[in-house]
Amino acid sequence: MQSVTVELEAASTMELVNALSTIATELAQREAPESPAACLELTETLVAASDIQESALAGFIGRVDAAGEQARWGYPSTQAWLRSRLGMRDNRVKERLTLARQRHRLPLVAERLAAGELSYGYATTITDSVSRLDDTDCTEAETTLLGFVDQGFSAGKVAAFGRRIRDLIAERDDAEAAPDEDSKRGYDKSWLTTTRSLDGGRYVKGWLNPEDAAIWDGTLAPLAKPAGPDDRRDLAERTAAALSSVLSGGHKASKVTVICDLDTLTGGNAPARLTDGTPIPAAQARRIALAAGVSPLLLGRGNTPLYLGYRERFASAAQRQVLETLYPSCAVRGCEVPGSLCEVDHVHGWALGNSPTDIDQLALTCGWHNRFKHTNPAQIQITKDQDGRYVYRLLPPADARSTTGTGPPGNIGPPDVPALDWAA
Repeated sequence: MQSVTVELEAASTMELVNALSTIATELAQREAPESPAACLELTETLVAASDIQESALAGFIGRVDAAGEQARWGYPSTQAWLRSRLGMRDNRVKERLTLARQRHRLPLVAERLAAGELSYGYATTITDSVSRLDDTDCTEAETTLLGFVDQGFSAGKVAAFGRRIRDLIAERDDAEAAPDEDSKRGYDKSWLTTTRSLDGGRYVKGWLNPEDAAIWDGTLAPLAKPAGPDDRRDLAERTAAALSSVLSGGHKASKVTVICDLDTLTGGNAPARLTDGTPIPAAQARRIALAAGVSPLLLGRGNTPLYLGYRERFASAAQRQVLETLYPSCAVRGCEVPGSLCEVDHVHGWALGNSPTDIDQLALTCGWHNRFKHTNPAQIQITKDQDGRYVYRLLPPADARSTTGTGPPGNIGPPDVPALDWAA
């Protein structure tokens, strides 16, 4: 049995979390009391304490999310970090992330949650209800919904009231309020949202960064050309048909070519270009050259072509089929992107097309982790499992390994302190 002594006011946040972890471990190892009445009382007390902890957890997650810290640790999004690193289910990820992002707009909810006067269930119900409202409507909705809580309505009823508030605001403005996050995403990352219509169709909205736009143009542009003089479809209709063809597999391999100097590919700063003359910054060109379906045309002195890589060089159709059988998802441990949507990765790197294309030198990784592996090789630990598949494990950034006490991925918490399971 471990002993815990903490002077609350003088203790650091890390010391408090470590003490809480030790206490939780000891509590989990004890048998429940024989008295059902005692268990009922203890359950209510423990749940109330857990709800208060959610307030602190929202603060931690919010700081990570706002700073984008998860990307340095090899995770493409805060959602991916919470799912893969902490084992949270999708619905709990949504709840916690929404609470973390909205709490600064809901001072009354944040205050009451931290004080133990509002349950986590009510708090997340309110934050979800106001997430698409502007700040003025958010403030009014917070007061209204907390009033319903104080009247004793269930969380389900409060959620229904929240939906009704959104409907009334939409009717007042004669339009749905656009998600505030769209305007804050920036232009570095691609994103796509889809909304299902009542008749089974789907609205699509999004943005592609220069890397993904190059693949889009190289894949869809040839397929979106008029089929002949009698083709009366406009460009938008032909593009939709081209995308449908790609998604259904009825298209040929991509024909995207990035033209760059040898010095650029090996670390220089000279920009590259697409075949239509679109300039591509050197760093992006190097990432694009590693993408599936993209061929790098390397130019030496005097613009002499040195090498033109082809998609088939990276993996033949047969190899691809084998790899998709071996890798049902991305080779990075915890990444859930299906293998059918992943890119073929040369496990030990690729340079000028001289790396072997043998099947035992290839793996499947999602596009994000393929680029992360290329730019952060020291944060990828590569091993093989008993079936001969490569397993990529994410390592912490170098400047974090000596300060956080975090071991290999999968070990959550400081050394010698058992992991807390936040997934429940």
